[in-house]
Amino acid sequence: MFEDKTLVCKDCGNEFVFTAGEQEFYAEKGFQNEPSRCKECRIARKNSMRGPREMFTVTCAECGQDAQVPFKPTDDRPVYCSECFAKKRESL
Repeated sequence: MFEDKTLVCKDCGNEFVFTAGEQEFYAEKGFQNEPSRCKECRIARKNSMRGPREMFTVTCAECGQDAQVPFKPTDDRPVYCSECFAKKRESL
């Protein structure tokens, strides 16, 4: 029913593919308009509207190394560095 379409980003002018799967998702959600920006420009625009993210320095509960996290940690839950968090997630 849907076929991949090549669109042009209105910000950077690069071509990007609007896949059949993405089109199906848009149709299911009732979206009327096709995307006008490539993935990279959508991410950049979203981040610029939000402003800089505050990062917090923590000590990883698993390996003990310092890590940066985008949330204020509380004492009731352990906080992990990216590597240890990924390992824990794989083991679930």
